[in-house]
Amino acid sequence: MTSESLSRLRHLCQIIPGLLLKLSEEDISFKPKPGKWSIKETLGHLIDSATNNHHRFVRAQFEDKPTITYNADDWVGASHYQAMPTQLLISFWHNYNLYLAELIRQQPDEIMSKECYSGYETPRTLEWLFDDYVVHLEHHLREMVEYV
Repeated sequence: MTSESLSRLRHLCQIIPGLLLKLSEEDISFKPKPGKWSIKETLGHLIDSATNNHHRFVRAQFEDKPTITYNADDWVGASHYQAMPTQLLISFWHNYNLYLAELIRQQPDEIMSKECYSGYETPRTLEWLFDDYVVHLEHHLREMVEYV
């Protein structure tokens, strides 16, 4: 499934920045209620997800089943995404995901079968983690661009 996920990720990288740039700063920064993320903070969460998955995709190649987890709310709060320039976040998300697509594209099958602990009780293969990463992106991006 990884080749299908790669295609979907590349497609997202082509269309999402333009869709997000159509949103007003007011819409992208709006917090629907206390404790809920704005679109800007959700985009930051996706950057955090890319960061943590990047570690998984690299470290599992040379570490034996590394454990790489994170608390999404803590990361979003500590990263101050709400106060950052929107264009910077969109550009960073875009470029980071292009990089991850290229990183995964270059991995041989034996690397994609390596395992990593990521918050589940049992370790998951890099192939599973990458496919899940793209599904996670699609879920949040669908919510974000419904405003467009």
